[in-house]
Amino acid sequence: MAKIIVNQNKIDNIEEVLELCPFGALEEIDGKVEINAACKMCKMCVKKGPEGTFEFEEDEKVAINKDEWKGITVYVEHSDGEIHPVTYELIGKARELAAKINHPVYCVFVGNNIKDKCLPLLSYGVDEVFVYDDEELDKFRIEPYTAAVENYISKIKPTIMLFGGTTIGRSLAPRLAARFRTGLTADCTILDIQENTDLDQIRPAFGGNIMAHINTPNHRPQFATVRYKIFNAPEKVENPTGKITICEIEKNKLQSNIKVLETKIKNKVIGIEDAEVVVVVSRAFKKAEDIQMAEKLADLLGAQIGGTRPTIEAGWVDPRKQIGLSGRTVKPKLIITCGVSGAVQFVAGMKGSDYIIAINQDENAPIFDVAHLALIGDIYEIIPMLIEKIENSINLCSKQDILAKA
Repeated sequence: MAKIIVNQNKIDNIEEVLELCPFGALEEIDGKVEINAACKMCKMCVKKGPEGTFEFEEDEKVAINKDEWKGITVYVEHSDGEIHPVTYELIGKARELAAKINHPVYCVFVGNNIKDKCLPLLSYGVDEVFVYDDEELDKFRIEPYTAAVENYISKIKPTIMLFGGTTIGRSLAPRLAARFRTGLTADCTILDIQENTDLDQIRPAFGGNIMAHINTPNHRPQFATVRYKIFNAPEKVENPTGKITICEIEKNKLQSNIKVLETKIKNKVIGIEDAEVVVVVSRAFKKAEDIQMAEKLADLLGAQIGGTRPTIEAGWVDPRKQIGLSGRTVKPKLIITCGVSGAVQFVAGMKGSDYIIAINQDENAPIFDVAHLALIGDIYEIIPMLIEKIENSINLCSKQDILAKA
């Protein structure tokens, strides 16, 4: 690993040196300056410290033959063969990236009794689906699933592996990245690719205050996870030409220390990610009871209520309804934000919405930069006006229906 070496004989003033690190990673121990676990490798001490005091020693880079790694692979997220929609979104992005470097698009599908579930994948333009179908893979258990995907990567050598930013994807991808001693970027919001097949992985960092641009130039494969609703699913192809390949793996590699005793089916509800209309509440509401006003608007529109982080922390809104980097990503046909200022963290979770109506009394609020329609004013005045207009429209339509039937 890369490291920073401290040359103690170059230090004249220990107190001044300790002040160099903005993260408090420098400390004095027995009269010597030591670097503790708080070090972020920002190299500020190397740049600002007394000459020769701190030296950055980088690992020797081992050249990799990138030509040996070919193809972009999407891990197929599923539950008993029912494919998660994030898989199709990742296939769309994989096809876009693959077209730039003339690589094939693959899927790796791991489970039990799933051979007949592959056709939908081919219809989205996948070149080849690699299937690991075994009774030992009946329910997701991390050890056998990791072994199966590891086996696939070792044989096929894809240059990129894409996983959904789901509970399973976030469990599986880090283990695989560690086994191949390569990098993993979580919750990417932008993916692009260079001619040399290096993946440009862009994601918000430091609470959304900056966009980190990450590359893995010296290792393969390149791993990334992407949340649901970040990308668009592709159009189906008319005459799919992809093929299905059944893969084999030794039984002893599928052993697990986990035994699934029982599985319970949760009652299916439309999550906020799948809502077509969303009304978002914020701390612009003076008290929790006032949110009933937004709920009435949501009821009239057949919408779900979403919340910003402060409303979740205040206990006003169900945590599963939080929108933003630390919550859910949504892409509804219509979203109405009520008093939301438009912090980067929030906007990242909803900017893909088809139509955005923003209500805020601050005409300079950042939310207006992404809104299609800006309503400048107090939510306590504008929301009741919207409710009244919608109710009047509904009543008018009802009267016209009655007259038409008379």
